[in-house]
Amino acid sequence: KRSINTHQQDTDQIHLAVSHVSLISSDHIGDLLINSETMTVRSFLSAACAALVLSSNDVAAFSPLANSNNMVSTTSLGMSTDSRRDFLNRVATTSAVVAAGLGSGVMPANAIGGGLNKVNAKLASYGVPTISSLPGGFTPLAEIYGKGKNRFPLLVSYVHPSDWVVVLPSNDANGEDGTIQVGEYAKGDTATFFLYSDPGNVKNIGEQPKSFFQEAVIKAISQKGNNVYQNFKVTKIEPTTSGYKDQQYVLVDFKYELLTGAGFEVDRVGVASVTSVGDAVEVLWCASTRQRYKKTEDTLRTMASSFRVYADGLSFSDELL
Repeated sequence: KRSINTHQQDTDQIHLAVSHVSLISSDHIGDLLINSETMTVRSFLSAACAALVLSSNDVAAFSPLANSNNMVSTTSLGMSTDSRRDFLNRVATTSAVVAAGLGSGVMPANAIGGGLNKVNAKLASYGVPTISSLPGGFTPLAEIYGKGKNRFPLLVSYVHPSDWVVVLPSNDANGEDGTIQVGEYAKGDTATFFLYSDPGNVKNIGEQPKSFFQEAVIKAISQKGNNVYQNFKVTKIEPTTSGYKDQQYVLVDFKYELLTGAGFEVDRVGVASVTSVGDAVEVLWCASTRQRYKKTEDTLRTMASSFRVYADGLSFSDELL
């Protein structure tokens, strides 16, 4: 443990940590425990990751680069303009966002997506619609959720910013854990897939009441427990229909307050896409901080609108473990 007494002491420690760091993984940020007086670092890399997150307003030093090594090439550390409380607040916010639902398979987006041709070849092999075009700066994703024996398989597809980090489920002898998530974690922007099994398959999901979608998105954001959010509200519902078997998707605008382990409240705003295939309801929820939402809204909506999930009539035998 070390006490944070002055910004200069923090800066000296950060420079020391950064000098030893070349690979940044969002898993390390989740190791941080923050309170109002002390920052406990469970690993040496965690300190460097937090430093990079907090070092500047645009957090350029921590943004993942679009290459297979996910290496950080530049570091800019300037803490003189931030108050000590803001320093702690930003650490706590980032830690809480990253900790919400990450698995162990963290990789840069370009190492996962493989480009439009590769993703379309995978989609075509299952006989589902391919992606005709990509918005500028986006890359496609098509992954199997549920390869393990403890889940039923789904083909999940959507587009996301090319420089966002992709997290995939992990599998071992006990089954599968984690989910499909992409994010620019340093800034609190994420898109996360969630399987809501309680209602089973829901026919005509576009005709469900507002309370149904509120419950589905609340379940998605509160996987770590009901004490991580407050003041959740659905602000808009928009049913849509895809061109594949007239499958229905419902776009849900929402907002809530994220409660961090350090006692801070972070306003979050987002849009989710909700559908139902197989024996469950599937949700892709995309969110950012309220301060960034004006800048990120189009990106979040593009991801949610592109969300597609397939199960019925598909054979996943070659993918299962």
